[in-house]
Amino acid sequence: MEREKTGIEGLDNIIGGGLPKNSITLVSGPPGSGKSIFCLQFLFEGLKEGEKCLFLTLDKKVEGIITQAEELGINFQSEIEKNLVKFLFLNINKKLIYESMTNEILSGGYDRIVLDSITPLSEMPIYLKNDEYNSDISVISPEDLSSNSNIPVRRIHLRYILTTLESANSTSIITSELPAGSLLLSRDGISEFLADGVIVLSLDPTMDRRKLSVMKMRNTKHTLKPQDILIENGGIKLI
Repeated sequence: MEREKTGIEGLDNIIGGGLPKNSITLVSGPPGSGKSIFCLQFLFEGLKEGEKCLFLTLDKKVEGIITQAEELGINFQSEIEKNLVKFLFLNINKKLIYESMTNEILSGGYDRIVLDSITPLSEMPIYLKNDEYNSDISVISPEDLSSNSNIPVRRIHLRYILTTLESANSTSIITSELPAGSLLLSRDGISEFLADGVIVLSLDPTMDRRKLSVMKMRNTKHTLKPQDILIENGGIKLI
């Protein structure tokens, strides 16, 4: 199986050389655990390999993400100018957010894609029309919700997003918020079943440590043992 290097020092050694090519990996964790940093390193590694990359963000403005990368010693500016990497902010309040996301993913010819994070999308009210003439997925505001005509279908919504990423034939990472102490592997409790791989980042404040655990990885022999990590200049590394 072809592998894509993650850019995380020490991680590729425990997952058979990298993420499976054309797979979708969920990276989840609480605030401050390093999810966005993980994504930045993943894309920067792709640029080193001559790949075209896309960073879709729903939580942070593009300028803030690029500044965060620069503070870690990761500079995307020259690659942005060469159109080798694109950072795109998706406004969750815009009606055409799905069209914008889908068009960019499918038309850009990207080798690596990051969606940071899937949580706002998964929490939008998505419903399946329940009549014989219309079976399309529609976005409906809570004010328009009619209990007689619509059925909540979060899983179908998430499946739509992941199917779009699969159709792009790219190697993708999606992130999810994970409340401290949660027994789930994502905030929505569904993404971990749909993704090909799951990596959980966690915090141990009492020991002043961060950890990384590979919980799932398609066609990959790996340990489930949590690995200690550091975040320093250059990003995350296993220790």
